[in-house]
Amino acid sequence: MDFNDTPQEAEFRKEVRSWLDANAPKHLEAELKRASFGSNGLESEDPIKASKAWQKKKAEAGWACLHWPKEYGGGARSAMERVIWSQEEGPYSVLSGLFTIGHGMCGPTVMEWANEEWKERLLPPLASGEEVWCQLFSEPASGSDLAGLRTKAVKADDGSGDWIINGQKIWTSGAQNSDWGLLITRTDPDVPKHKGLTMFFLRMDSPGVKVVPIKQANGASGFNEVYFDDVRIPDDQRLGDVGNGWKVSLTTLMNERLSIGSGMSTGFPELFKFCMDMEIDGEAATADSGVRSKLAQFAVKQSGLKYTGMRAISALSKGETPGPENSIGKLVAGATMQELAMYALDLQGEAGVVWDEDSPQNGRFQAMLMRSPATRIEGGSDEILRNIIGERVLGLPGDIRVDKDVPFKEIPTSGKAKA
Repeated sequence: MDFNDTPQEAEFRKEVRSWLDANAPKHLEAELKRASFGSNGLESEDPIKASKAWQKKKAEAGWACLHWPKEYGGGARSAMERVIWSQEEGPYSVLSGLFTIGHGMCGPTVMEWANEEWKERLLPPLASGEEVWCQLFSEPASGSDLAGLRTKAVKADDGSGDWIINGQKIWTSGAQNSDWGLLITRTDPDVPKHKGLTMFFLRMDSPGVKVVPIKQANGASGFNEVYFDDVRIPDDQRLGDVGNGWKVSLTTLMNERLSIGSGMSTGFPELFKFCMDMEIDGEAATADSGVRSKLAQFAVKQSGLKYTGMRAISALSKGETPGPENSIGKLVAGATMQELAMYALDLQGEAGVVWDEDSPQNGRFQAMLMRSPATRIEGGSDEILRNIIGERVLGLPGDIRVDKDVPFKEIPTSGKAKA
């Protein structure tokens, strides 16, 4: 691995720093640095408007979606230059959270599978932050087993060629703020589950679409239920061939795991600072051998994550594409985040049950603990990631899948209803 910038990369980093110094919303910096999981920390301005304003400014200067082609609103930069931008943007990157799904998952899927007319219509306003996208995948009965989904798409009987959608999605991040959604459906229940899927995109204000925010344990409502009641979608809003939705979805899923894993924080720097500042029985917490031991364990994991990420960055700098080994980052970071948050609250004692503006680190550890279970599920649960690592990285035998060649409608369910 080579951790040093090439002369060209060093010059690009200098250019990025200069632009950020002149254009970043510095009046929001203090609030953004206090951001906790599930919130960007903004109180002085509307978070949605602030995020869109920053994205628009970046787009106008050519700094939006650096890896996208210019004709689609991007910067046509290299993968390594994109990494450098992410490193330099610092706390202002929090404002990009509204667009993570659109830029990191939906956009690449549209770019690969839509026709040119739709690419030119959809991608520039997505890159500039004018429009927001969500990903309509998980369902109440099919989360990690995405191919088990039951939302139906059938051809309209009026000869229009349109599709009629009925069903439900759940855990849809940001649906209440989205203009468009990427939707995977079942179009053929008579074939094995992976072969009967078809992908579409649709306006979230289409007649028959109902979004219901979910109240989470951390008090936020970042996730949603989305219901489809005879929603009509034109056939030209289909991505890929009918029945080829699983292949299309893999484009989204690979980008999803890379997007989530690459930007995931474990909270170790905050825990280390907290331990350096706090006292236990009148002495610095770090004087306690148990605390030092625990910090050392977290430091080792943090270091491993750092250099695993560096390996991916080094591959990008050489023009290589990181593979399924990137699942390691999300698997370890998600579990470490939860363990670290629990330890931080243990150190706080009875104060750990209180979550308000007076909590240590602005309540960051409480927010982290409440958010961590979702982090370990979204973008592939721990179990799914272990299967990917075992089968595709370590070359272990594949997991037993007894329903692999069974028509979907014949797969037993807990109830009597069939698709």
